[in-house]
Amino acid sequence: MTTAPFIPENAPFSEEQRSWLNGFLAGLYSNAPVEAGSSATAATPVTILFGSQTGTAETLTKKLAKQLKAANCEPKVFDMSEVSPDDLKTIQHLLLITSTYGEGEPPDNAQSFHSALMSDHAPKLTGLNYSVFGLGDSSYADFCKCSKQFDARLEALGAKRVAPMVEADGDPDEPFSEWLGSVQAVIGEASAVNTAPVEEITDSEQPKYSKKHPFAAKLLKTVNLNKAGSSKATHHVEISLEGSGIEYEVGDALGVLPENNAKLVDEIITAAGFTPDELAPVPQGPDQQLFDALRFHYDVSVLTIPFLMACARLSPHPKLREIAGDEAKSKAYIVGRGLVDPIVDFDVKFPTTEYLVAPLKSLNARLYSISSSPKAHPGEVHLTVGKVSYDTHGRKRLGVCSTYLADHKLDRPVKVYMHSNKAFRLTENNDAPAIMIGPGTGIAPFRAFLEEREMRGAKGKNWLLFGDQHQATDFLYEDQITTWMKSGLLTRFDTAFSRDQAEKVYVQNRIVEHAEEFYAWLEEGGYIYICGDASRMAKDVDAAIHKAVELAGAKSETEAKAYVEALKKEKRYLRDVY
Repeated sequence: MTTAPFIPENAPFSEEQRSWLNGFLAGLYSNAPVEAGSSATAATPVTILFGSQTGTAETLTKKLAKQLKAANCEPKVFDMSEVSPDDLKTIQHLLLITSTYGEGEPPDNAQSFHSALMSDHAPKLTGLNYSVFGLGDSSYADFCKCSKQFDARLEALGAKRVAPMVEADGDPDEPFSEWLGSVQAVIGEASAVNTAPVEEITDSEQPKYSKKHPFAAKLLKTVNLNKAGSSKATHHVEISLEGSGIEYEVGDALGVLPENNAKLVDEIITAAGFTPDELAPVPQGPDQQLFDALRFHYDVSVLTIPFLMACARLSPHPKLREIAGDEAKSKAYIVGRGLVDPIVDFDVKFPTTEYLVAPLKSLNARLYSISSSPKAHPGEVHLTVGKVSYDTHGRKRLGVCSTYLADHKLDRPVKVYMHSNKAFRLTENNDAPAIMIGPGTGIAPFRAFLEEREMRGAKGKNWLLFGDQHQATDFLYEDQITTWMKSGLLTRFDTAFSRDQAEKVYVQNRIVEHAEEFYAWLEEGGYIYICGDASRMAKDVDAAIHKAVELAGAKSETEAKAYVEALKKEKRYLRDVY
């Protein structure tokens, strides 16, 4: 009698993983049909769900599916908007990848599934094996909240976690490889277990330039769109793509690899007790001079708890020790502060450069909604960038990438790559009405949408709702919008300049004011597009849309909610929020 293969106790798996895998192998060995002379086993079906706001999670699912196929699995990938919790009852293996956005909320395409799974009516999932991968940024208070909720809820419903949840803080590549190794160990065929770094996609969807291999582009223009007297500085930035072969669609985003402010880097180096030319390790590659390491490779703008703790271990200052020893005080101290603050406040000196950079996060690329149509500006890409500048704790703070782009010299290249955002696409129906809601820099993709519809010769109606502080100083792209109004490209244009009257007015107020026409456009097959701040604006606009549907459609609150949900499922309600 031949026995089934098994995983030895010294294999690099947890007891839970080893137990599950031995049972899995025993089942395959006893039940899978094997042809004469062949030792092949049947591929293991795996369902992969993704929740994605900007497309990163969706891209990772493609890498995951490719690796699982190589490990004798049969992966099926689904957008979370396409499934319900009841669908999980017939699934044996589930892998879930999701980002978190706004104030710990699920991505738009995951909201309905998330709500249903968290409800009291969610089914028991005792036959389900699962694992979760989360995308996030620990500088936000609700780091990976959505993935944590999915992980805990699946367990509470009786599903079995077969590989621990892994959370990516910023760049997902390394933690994703770690998670993939754990997943393959328990779901993939034992003989095909592969914990090597994730391979890049090699098909036609793999871009020539990426975050790891950006294109050194020529900066053509950076000009402030706000007029004298404004409290803001919103820059229109034009970048050449000549020679790159980079292509994009309206709705996509441009990734920009920034540099830290040189004066801030100099201050940190001096305060920490070093000189700029001392060597320091960097995330990848050989050691570099400390100035270059801090300027190009590490995030020095945001103070983190790990760096604060590192400072406390090196400084005898009693106040710093008191702050670091109390979680509430630590969290309160880091708000609005950067790397330089504890070093200067408590005269922290570091014995070596390794001590300084070890707790630091890598300097990540920033994504900007593209504000140009490639048809209108071939070989170029345009951005609308709000320069961040404010004062806190007695120090002027500057946004890393916004300042980099606003103040960049034209004779120096800008490192960029294209980030596809399939979740925010302009309808291909040139006859359909389009409602675009974008206050402030949220106007960016709608400048692109309108240019695109103009170049297409689209006959569909266009309605733009734009808001900012003052019409006299903050009317972005005023000349171009005025031209579109005269030409008829813009059927309707409503503004909400919040501080031009005693009572503040916002774009959401205009939606409710014009509820009848708003609803009529939707009834004609119209599409809603929203771009801007996720934490407040997007929520307020969403509430206004529901209210408009209630008022003009004579619907109850429940009926209005169902109406808006139907728009989302039909991909007629899309958001690019951050």
